[in-house]
Amino acid sequence: MSEHPGTELLGPVDAAGLKVGVVVAAYNREITEGLLAGAQAVLGDADVEVVWVSGAFELPVAAQALISGGCEAIVALGAVVAGETDHYEHLARESIRGLQDVMLQTGVPIGLGVLTVRDILHAKERSIPGPNNKGKEAAEAAVRTARLLKELRS
Repeated sequence: MSEHPGTELLGPVDAAGLKVGVVVAAYNREITEGLLAGAQAVLGDADVEVVWVSGAFELPVAAQALISGGCEAIVALGAVVAGETDHYEHLARESIRGLQDVMLQTGVPIGLGVLTVRDILHAKERSIPGPNNKGKEAAEAAVRTARLLKELRS
């Protein structure tokens, strides 16, 4: 029987009082700026630190540094778009794997807002304002998980 019978995975989206790091890839900036706007709409009452990195591959190390600086949740935003070579597959897989490694090593949740698409139009659709903005979804996931972990650890 659970010690936390009332604990839900989908807790409240209340960022107030949380220190949240947002790490954003500058590559495909038109897309990532839209993802950032979606995330910021969720994080309004949090103590937010936004850090820009060159591309998706640099997201994990910057996320790790933000966690070392006291962030209780991270939102990772990027856009990896397929091209003519296998570079897309390696970059997408390793960037996301790096974020997962940081999350599991530190115990700090990372909301995954890294788009991996074969068509730039799909990335644009997922970064425009509205309910399907993946930056918004990533921020919601990070905040909910941070709140849940605080409750489970108390």
